[in-house]
Amino acid sequence: SIVTRVNGEVRQTGSTSDMIRDVGDLVECISSCVTLRPGDVLVTGTPAGVGAGFDPPKFLKPRDVVEVEVEGIGTLRTYVAPSLSSKL
Repeated sequence: SIVTRVNGEVRQTGSTSDMIRDVGDLVECISSCVTLRPGDVLVTGTPAGVGAGFDPPKFLKPRDVVEVEVEGIGTLRTYVAPSLSSKL
């Protein structure tokens, strides 16, 4: 399973079995054009639960913490930084 959390709140859940193409096929296709290296991230789309789909919308803000957990692989944690224009 794949789970996305924003500040601990589950926003998206899904499974690789829901994907249109098999993960192995995607990696094979991409690696035929580009050299993949350890740590590369392949972005393939998103399950339901994007911020604009909420009522009211829930967009990311500076200092939010986004975690994407893939069962059996691990968790990618990203911290949302302030925009450069907000520092001017």
